[in-house]
Amino acid sequence: MEIKPGHLPKEKKPLYLTVYDELFKKIMSGVFPSNSQLPAEPELAKMFDVSRMTLRQALALLQDDGLVTSIHGKGNFVTRTRMVQRNVGLEKIGNPIYKCHTEDIDHVDIQFRLDLESDYTKEVLKRKATAVVAIERWYMSKGQAVAYGFTFMAIEAVTELNLDLQNEEQLLDMLENKVYELANSATVEVRHSTVMNASSQKYKLDAGEGCDLLLESIYVNEQYPIVYNKYYIPKEFSQIVINASKP
Repeated sequence: MEIKPGHLPKEKKPLYLTVYDELFKKIMSGVFPSNSQLPAEPELAKMFDVSRMTLRQALALLQDDGLVTSIHGKGNFVTRTRMVQRNVGLEKIGNPIYKCHTEDIDHVDIQFRLDLESDYTKEVLKRKATAVVAIERWYMSKGQAVAYGFTFMAIEAVTELNLDLQNEEQLLDMLENKVYELANSATVEVRHSTVMNASSQKYKLDAGEGCDLLLESIYVNEQYPIVYNKYYIPKEFSQIVINASKP
């Protein structure tokens, strides 16, 4: 069929998109402020004069945008009232927690232990090690644990990085900042996790909707990763951005 200019067929906008637009406006304008609970679904459906199915389609889009989270048995909650913009995404070397997390991290708690090497550590560290340093990091915001990081490092890397494991401040600074400055390259794999692999339960991380899991290998040389990181970010706090460009 030939379509002449000025005679484009007009398709009616799906009803769930109209509801989405209205809810988006109410969230952005503060009618439904950050951290507030939305009215119950029957009430919202009545408010917009739509079916529950139509309403849930609109809510699903808001969840995709990271503006609403659904907590089973409790309802729908506004997670934030602005779209977070990231100037630097995963295409640049740097700690992914601060590039992919929507909350402001105000404290990092760290603890470590020494493990024997295993087939798994030989695989991810791509080297044999006399022992392996296993390091946990809990990322805190306003007293709440909002992300978790787990690091494997060959004991030989402690010498290579001139680290004193008893100096907690130095160790934390190396893992959070300096290792990225030293790095020549890094790889990051993004997965979804429904079970957070925390060896200790020092803090409770609410990940009811699952986590985005970032598997990161950081290379100072081309032979092996100097550290291997696993970062768990609950879905409600996760915003992963890749700024693509032509070579």
